[in-house]
Amino acid sequence: ISCEEILHSQFSAYLPAFEGRDVLFSPLPTPALFTLIAFGALTFLWVLSRPKPVLPPVDLNKQSVGIEGGARRAALLTDNNLLSYYFEDTKTLYEAFQRGLHASGNGNCLGYRKPNQPYQWLTYKQVLDRAQHLGSGLLQKGCKPSPDQFIGIFAQNRPEWIISEYACYTYSMVAVPLYDTLGPDAILYIVNKADIGIVICDKPDKAQILLENCEQGKTPCLKTIILMDLFDKELKDRGAKVGVEILALQEAEPPNPEDLCIVCFTSGTTGNPKGAMLTHENVVANSSLGYVTIMKMTLLWTVIYSCGAKVGFFQGDIKLLTDDMKTLKPTIFPVVPRLLNRIYDRIQSGANTPVKKFLLNFATTMKMIEVKQGVIRNDSLLDKLVFKKVQETMGGRVRIMVTGAAPISPSVLKFLRSALGCQVFEAYGQTECSAGCTFSMPGDWTTGHVGPPLACNIIKLDDVEEMNYFSSNNEGEVCIKGPNVFKGYLKDPEKTAEAIDKDGWLHTGDNGTLKIIDRKKNIFKLAQGEYIAPEKIENVYIRSVAVAQVFVHGESLRSCLIGIVVPDAETLPEFAAKLGVKGSYEDICKNPAVKKAILEDLVRLGKAAGLKSFEQVKDLYIHTELFSVENGLLTPTLKAKRAELVKVFQKQIEALYSSII
Repeated sequence: ISCEEILHSQFSAYLPAFEGRDVLFSPLPTPALFTLIAFGALTFLWVLSRPKPVLPPVDLNKQSVGIEGGARRAALLTDNNLLSYYFEDTKTLYEAFQRGLHASGNGNCLGYRKPNQPYQWLTYKQVLDRAQHLGSGLLQKGCKPSPDQFIGIFAQNRPEWIISEYACYTYSMVAVPLYDTLGPDAILYIVNKADIGIVICDKPDKAQILLENCEQGKTPCLKTIILMDLFDKELKDRGAKVGVEILALQEAEPPNPEDLCIVCFTSGTTGNPKGAMLTHENVVANSSLGYVTIMKMTLLWTVIYSCGAKVGFFQGDIKLLTDDMKTLKPTIFPVVPRLLNRIYDRIQSGANTPVKKFLLNFATTMKMIEVKQGVIRNDSLLDKLVFKKVQETMGGRVRIMVTGAAPISPSVLKFLRSALGCQVFEAYGQTECSAGCTFSMPGDWTTGHVGPPLACNIIKLDDVEEMNYFSSNNEGEVCIKGPNVFKGYLKDPEKTAEAIDKDGWLHTGDNGTLKIIDRKKNIFKLAQGEYIAPEKIENVYIRSVAVAQVFVHGESLRSCLIGIVVPDAETLPEFAAKLGVKGSYEDICKNPAVKKAILEDLVRLGKAAGLKSFEQVKDLYIHTELFSVENGLLTPTLKAKRAELVKVFQKQIEALYSSII
């Protein structure tokens, strides 16, 4: 019997009423009816199984709340009492690790690997035992279990770094990180400034750097060097000649929250590094983010360990980083905008045919629709067809990425939120506020801002009259107050007074509204009276496919800007080939046609980003060597040393201005 006959028999009594009238719908044929039922069933199943959106914890139109005095606090808080710690039993870094030990059930803690080998893991108990053993050894060498005792750690990130750090925290001592990227002069300055008697090193060559200073009588305070790696008798004898004992890494009282835990010497773009003194409360308060457990360095590790998670270290060779990530398969990945820009550029350059370009744009558009609805996933059909390869380069399991240290292009951020299939957050902060003070909200996928205040601090804007920034216009210098603000600079009350005012506000030196505009000290005025924020312009220009690095310069007696550009050695040949120019990297850089094309591309990007005419560079100098920490043009955090760049390129700058005139 057919569906039509069934329908006719059921509704035959009503049919006379419709005789002689037009009916709206004719009876459906059986195949169409089954198709409709199947479609309805599939729709029902999709509704049941569709990904759940990430819901924001607060109203995104009211992420911060104004309080007395013009400051603002996080809307996450129910009152004006700032959050000092998230867990009642975790008020110091020592307690954070103890909590992680119990939360993980003595699970894996620190991971490391050798070339072409799987990751090997140390458990929480193994790490704690080694830290206590090392701490006991430090006490035996005359160290005091006190926040006045400073221990230097001169090593690459590796498990022994964490063990050394927690050896200090276990016995209330203070860790002072040393990095070779700071340069030998800065290391010498820090050792003497902090009066460091013991330094823990990873490799013998770093011990030799320290011994050279001892041999020249420059570091009389240094008495002991402890090495993580094996060393020979010759090194031990060399140390003995200058009264420095060389030891291998060896297998009390817990600290208080207000005790000093670490002194981080900021690299700075000018002058000697400043030692920011951070207490256990500073770091633990800032790890109480409330809605996402991630930050950088010690803050990141504190949060991770207190939750009983595990941290893997790379082999130490940046060329093997991708292989390490594929092996480790991390779920949380802090990253600088520079690396995200590289990922974006590689994906875009891979779409080198009209069909690939269309597929990429289509996939990005469709994924962005999901992102705006709060749906974050990496298992859709588009992910498998288009984005799987780039996701697998990071291990394929990344759930959270955090970017900070510099602004990121809104277009890049939107694209990567679609392509990577994970939550990408923006953050802002500095060493003096224990790394962070603002963080973007889950569920807020807009760009161009760095989020509301964290639950551990309040923020206000101070007028900067000479730059026409007024808090009444929601512009000014960013100031921070809360338990995450540092104690001051080590043995430098003058610099401390400049940073923290009498009311306890940390003056960051950053100008901003809901987004950071630029460093206060980097902004300058042109001859016609217009203020210039060079980093904002550089972050636009760096989007040029042919550019690896760019430095924008201007002067108060000049009416225009000029730039120093280092082309990208990988993309420049293809860029030049479109102009009919071929040759070596150096030859291409010398070609006037290439320089002209790069300048035109920068101006094009500037117009697209809304830069005003006076914010565009008028001429360029093409330089072939990358700015780096080694050549003194970048800080260890990869920020431009602007004063040093001006000094190095003074002749080229003068020549550019002469040619413009």
